[in-house]
Amino acid sequence: MIKIQYRIKTGRKLNLQNPQRFTEKMQWYKLFYRDPLMKTCVDKYDVRGYIKSLGLEAILNECYGVFDNAEDVDFNQFPQKFVLKDTLGGGGTSVIICNNKTEANLKNYRVQMRRWIHSSTGKNFGREWVYENRKHRIIAEKFIDSIPEKGGLIDYKFMCFQGKVNFVIVLADRIMGVSAGCGLFDVDFNRLPCNELDETPLTRDVPKPSNYNEMIKIAEKISSRFPLVRVDLYNQNGAILFGEMTFFDSSGYQLYNPDSFDFELGKKFNLPDKINL
Repeated sequence: MIKIQYRIKTGRKLNLQNPQRFTEKMQWYKLFYRDPLMKTCVDKYDVRGYIKSLGLEAILNECYGVFDNAEDVDFNQFPQKFVLKDTLGGGGTSVIICNNKTEANLKNYRVQMRRWIHSSTGKNFGREWVYENRKHRIIAEKFIDSIPEKGGLIDYKFMCFQGKVNFVIVLADRIMGVSAGCGLFDVDFNRLPCNELDETPLTRDVPKPSNYNEMIKIAEKISSRFPLVRVDLYNQNGAILFGEMTFFDSSGYQLYNPDSFDFELGKKFNLPDKINL
């Protein structure tokens, strides 16, 4: 199935015997490297325990609770602004952002949350094993204030190979579920002359955070156990906050412009030995 999907998504035949492209190596990684801790780290609530175990509790956003059912969510316990997420959701599609609880349609929120809870746990269309047969839950978190005129809540996605940041994906001016400006940067935060074809190019000038080196250290500490992982961080008014961890960015079906960037990344990602713990 992965070979079929790769052909459909990229128009190319997947080489698993001697993968050269980054996207090919990510398919190999998806198939042959299975560390149980990866399942913990993709759950937006369970990952908090992993972050705490690293001594990084200070970067965790405030959590108001985790719930097994939509009916268990008591909006009276939340402030006027809050965020709800599917603990196994991805791509920004399973998020509810409430800016004003008084004016919000809370009934619609429950309808959305029920859809998350009843998502089919057995089906995983990208064949990402870390999400298979998992229970979807609801996590409620503190709303992170941001300034739209300055790009809103800017997402710094650190792509880490063998515990080292290789490049950074920056998202700004995000409209949830619609689009965001996306730019690729090297580890020194210089804009790279390439882009992801299915993303809107970043046009805003995003300055290098003053505590960027600290963000690098945090991302590398979080990623140190894994051959490949994307670590998402926020940086609001100098406060670094953890977002999430993703092991198969875009499920490994990303197209780059120029196409040579796929090979360039492939050379830098050394495949680990097969593992199935």
